[in-house]
Amino acid sequence: MHARRIGAVAATAVALVAARDLVQKRHALLRNFPVIGHARYLLETIGPELRQYIVTSNEEERPFSRDQRSWIYASAKAQNNYSGFGTEIDVEHVQGHAYLKQRTFAGAMPDAHDPLVPLPSAKVLGGPRGRVKAFRPASVVNISAMSFGSLSGAAITALNQGAALAGTMHNTGEGGLSSYHRSGGDLVLQIGTAYFGCRNEDGSFDLGRLKEVVASAPVRAIEIKLSQGAKPGLGGMLPAAKVTPEIAGIRGITAGKDCASPSRHTAFGDVDSMLDFVELLAAETGLPVGVKSAVGDLGFWQELGTLMAPGDRGVDFVTVDGGEGGTGAAPRIFADSVALPFRMGFSRVYGTFAELGLTDDLTFIGSGKLGLPENAAVAFALGADMVNVAREAMLSIGCIQSQKCHTDRCPTGIATQNPWLARGVDPASKSTRAAVYLRTLRRELMKVSSAVGVAHPGLITPNDVEIMNGDYEARTLAGVYGYKDGWGELGPHLAEEITALVTAERR
Repeated sequence: MHARRIGAVAATAVALVAARDLVQKRHALLRNFPVIGHARYLLETIGPELRQYIVTSNEEERPFSRDQRSWIYASAKAQNNYSGFGTEIDVEHVQGHAYLKQRTFAGAMPDAHDPLVPLPSAKVLGGPRGRVKAFRPASVVNISAMSFGSLSGAAITALNQGAALAGTMHNTGEGGLSSYHRSGGDLVLQIGTAYFGCRNEDGSFDLGRLKEVVASAPVRAIEIKLSQGAKPGLGGMLPAAKVTPEIAGIRGITAGKDCASPSRHTAFGDVDSMLDFVELLAAETGLPVGVKSAVGDLGFWQELGTLMAPGDRGVDFVTVDGGEGGTGAAPRIFADSVALPFRMGFSRVYGTFAELGLTDDLTFIGSGKLGLPENAAVAFALGADMVNVAREAMLSIGCIQSQKCHTDRCPTGIATQNPWLARGVDPASKSTRAAVYLRTLRRELMKVSSAVGVAHPGLITPNDVEIMNGDYEARTLAGVYGYKDGWGELGPHLAEEITALVTAERR
């Protein structure tokens, strides 16, 4: 009898915990896996003790280490994201590690610890080419391209609402502009090789449909996707199981059938015709228009710079994606070994335009694990004007790096179309976390800038960073990537403009 009572009490307790887990909205994992999901948090709590003896150090895991994920989680929850007792990095021996050089004396700097200090905005997008709807982005950090289809509707809603709360932009990805993207955040509309949402029945580009989509939502810019870091030169595939009637309607495709994105565009076939296409979109919509690409053969970039030099045609921005792989599911060979890593690829693209004196005429956007302060600071030092974050934004709304993105079985409901799993994402609470993370990253960049002695991340130069290149040896970022004097720096008029803007915002 006594054992039965204990069993009944235990069963009641488990039932109560399960009921609470199912109705709470804070943790997606617990909504989808009540009771047993607590094991994950228990293991996370005792993780340091386990790792000390049988697993990995805080810095060993990839693609994001435990320290990196912990920083993002704490930042998104507005918790203490500091660490104590020193670094775990072998500082004098880790090849490729970046060190920013602080200055002892500097001019009047914003108080980076003051919560009322304005966060950094970017240089005018589309201004140099005189686009009708040129504008100054309010944030140097924005949400990168992740399509509805690859991510659930709840995840897209959370990210878009988070972008609105944080004052950042949200890239739609190539999957079209869904209802979930219409949750208040400003948008960058991405056009991929399949022209989803702006295509004819045969898959060709339809300008009229594009204009309708642009007019129906707060689209601030258009990005033509040439390739992405996850699978450059390959195109994409959305399996039939993910092609729901809703997705099919948004993309203009057939429900329940595999949906392939070609590896190349059909609306243009070379750099010359691509620039004609860019100017057509800009003229018809008034919006800034740019391209996104991973970096392989430099011939494309050299020809693009050469054709832009006369000034009559050109892109307004280039988004350079690192070849390390990203949110897109991809064959291992593409994630591991196709296209250059971000720093190498970006520096070569930047240098191509710098040789022609064009760097102030367009906006450089970096993408590829740049949602961490140290990586973002290096990107700005190399010449980036803005950075886009993808996986880090996913982590901020509950991703646990289970690496199930390609299976449609994401346990936290983010990278899936499974309704039961997707219900785990509560957009209201997760949007707040995304917004807090985005603001925290921007504030961290202001702290780093202040330490370096400049008022804005865009004013960090490649000589302000040193890279370990062997035991006890380091070289400046400029030296590592062959930058000439002045490369990676804003022109005098832009530097004065952005400094004056920061000063004005502080008043």
